[in-house]
Amino acid sequence: MGSLWEIVLNDYNYKNNRKYETIFTLSNGYRGFRGVQEFSKIFEAGNFIAGIFDKNDAQVTEIVNCQNPLAFNIYFDSEKVDIDFSKVLEFERKLNMKEGILYSKYLLKLPSGKVVKIETDRFVSRNNVHRWAQRYKITPVNFSGKMFIENIIDGTVTNSSFDVENKTKHLNVTDVLDLKPGIALKSKTIDKCIEIIETAYINCEEKGNIFTKRKFKRFGETARELYETYVKEAVEYVIVKYGTTYTSRDSDKDISELSKEELLKFLYDGYEKEKNLHSEKVKELWDMIDIIIKGDDEAQRGIRFNLYHLSSSAYDGDDRVSIAAKALHGEGYKGHVFWDTEIFMLPFFIYTNPKVARSLLMYRYNTLNGARENAKLNGYKGAQFPWESADDGLEVTPKWGFDYDGNPVRIWTGDEEFHINSDIAFGIWEYYRATGDEEFLLKYGIEIFLDTAKFWNSRIEYNEKYDRYEINKVIGPDEFHEHINNNVYTNYLAKWNIKKALQLVEILKVRNEKLVNRLCSFLGITEDDFKEWNEKANKIYIPMSKDGKIIEQFEGYFELDDIDIKEYDENGMPAWPDLKGLKLHETQLIKQADVIMLMLLLGDEFDLETKKINYEYYEKRTMHKSSLSPSMYSIMGLNVGDTHNSYKYFMKTIYTDLEDNQGNTDFGLHAASTGGSWQSAVFGFGGFSVDKDEIPNFSPWIPEKWNQLTYKINWKSALIKVSVMKGKVEIESSKDITIKVYGRKYEAAKNEKIIIDKH
Repeated sequence: MGSLWEIVLNDYNYKNNRKYETIFTLSNGYRGFRGVQEFSKIFEAGNFIAGIFDKNDAQVTEIVNCQNPLAFNIYFDSEKVDIDFSKVLEFERKLNMKEGILYSKYLLKLPSGKVVKIETDRFVSRNNVHRWAQRYKITPVNFSGKMFIENIIDGTVTNSSFDVENKTKHLNVTDVLDLKPGIALKSKTIDKCIEIIETAYINCEEKGNIFTKRKFKRFGETARELYETYVKEAVEYVIVKYGTTYTSRDSDKDISELSKEELLKFLYDGYEKEKNLHSEKVKELWDMIDIIIKGDDEAQRGIRFNLYHLSSSAYDGDDRVSIAAKALHGEGYKGHVFWDTEIFMLPFFIYTNPKVARSLLMYRYNTLNGARENAKLNGYKGAQFPWESADDGLEVTPKWGFDYDGNPVRIWTGDEEFHINSDIAFGIWEYYRATGDEEFLLKYGIEIFLDTAKFWNSRIEYNEKYDRYEINKVIGPDEFHEHINNNVYTNYLAKWNIKKALQLVEILKVRNEKLVNRLCSFLGITEDDFKEWNEKANKIYIPMSKDGKIIEQFEGYFELDDIDIKEYDENGMPAWPDLKGLKLHETQLIKQADVIMLMLLLGDEFDLETKKINYEYYEKRTMHKSSLSPSMYSIMGLNVGDTHNSYKYFMKTIYTDLEDNQGNTDFGLHAASTGGSWQSAVFGFGGFSVDKDEIPNFSPWIPEKWNQLTYKINWKSALIKVSVMKGKVEIESSKDITIKVYGRKYEAAKNEKIIIDKH
């Protein structure tokens, strides 16, 4: 596997190409390039630019697979270098996460007997998000002759290229340009008319130009230039493909001119300079986010893989976009944004890069009008955030999909999974609590809190028989059970959402009463409404067992058939048990953490005994058919003392994509699982939490094989470094701060290390 900073592939098998395209994706938050296998035509190319959505004839609005500028072919005397028709003598692909560079090495014997050595390195710049480049070092090992280099920008790309029934094209090519030298291809999305331009330039990085001929041609929706040279046996030739990207979302100026100007500047700066600046930015990022695990190389490499891809999936340069469920790594879930962002990914950014966290929450504010339209269309008030979101906040969940047996099935999540509203509100509160960003709360956060509370007030239903309020016909986090009544996660967080909105209003009245009054006037909310919200919230029904210890996941759950999970697959995940002729929804089997998820979000509201009893009950019934689930059980397991299973769940989480244990890494990154990996390390083994008094708490525990766990968090602009060893915990803060370690309060002075003996 290489060093602890590398993901290495040493064996080539075309059947794994799509999986490794995801694993080797390069992204900078602005865009993502799938890690397409060089010199193979067996691929699913992906060029995803954040915020570029379109519908055309697709089922719903989806992220656009933009024109592919990475295409690059090498010919020797008209014989094309094709790995799938060559004998692979040596092969290595390596993602260096510390640098943010994808390296490849090939030694290929072509059908003619010619042997060629090729080494490449590719980056998508974090220094300048509009730049990317790939370098090729080409050595003809046993021959001399003509070499042709074909530089291509392909505008024929489609979405769903491996799905015959749903294949869709979202782009019209509007211009193909000869930059003399260099090429450009400009396109426009069909529905929303967003323009995208890709430029590419081939340069020989020798003392002088080696190319003797150049031809430019347009082949339909493809831009192509062909270079010719003569190469000598055993001589290395270095060629760089420079690229720039702009869209009409980036500027009101002519993007053709912007992109060409940027390309010229890039050429002037040179490959090495931009590559080094990019790697410096990546290393600066690692200084903020790295988690060090000593004594467990497998865990160390796995957690870094997740941190690398999660941190590469967002940046603070565009608050109109968020992170999709598959990030910028694939078309899975059509590039839509789910609750995954706020509940699983956002905490990582809140505590490591608050500027990005703020930007992600601004996406929700900037789509608030769409959420209001959803509520109106469904007969409710306030704002109803979509279960699946694209660029405008309107609901874009597909109506139909396929079940585990491949049968067509109606998708009800967009109609019934309402808890997304409270998930977003919770994310706002966690951000504000950790950063103290009052400007965000006053300008944006409180408006979302009030409009989501207004929604819940219109959504809850009064049950006169029991004098209580209910939320019926819903889907909770466990999506095996649809059309259920009173899902505890949904009801509890709806109540929390309303109560927290009322609490914030009272606080803000003291600080800026005029602003609150103006906002209430805009939203049509009165003091009578606040009184009504409070009365209703107090009567929202929370199902419980008769002894009051086990929380019933939803009303009637305990009456369902109890099926034992007895077997596990090759990835250690639960195998489907014999359902004895029952439908899945007729059993107590659950898809993922539901009640357990609630207890993690609102940990202070449940005592340890209640957590333990519910963990033991639901852990036995959870199928983990979502990558979101194992990390949550890892954290809760540590809370209640199930340390063995916690480590197992942690490893399953961090290797979700590297081992493809959900079986669908082909379609993109499990972005929520990357966030769950960080939470499992920091909230779980690192023992970090925040109590009701808003004091950071640290109660870490590390496995026997770990010698040390080190991580950093931001808390109200203080950078806190935590190191956990066998017998002690060391904590250092950049500011004076009050903390608790294993329940005892300490005053940490600025830049002074506190050492606590665990015994």
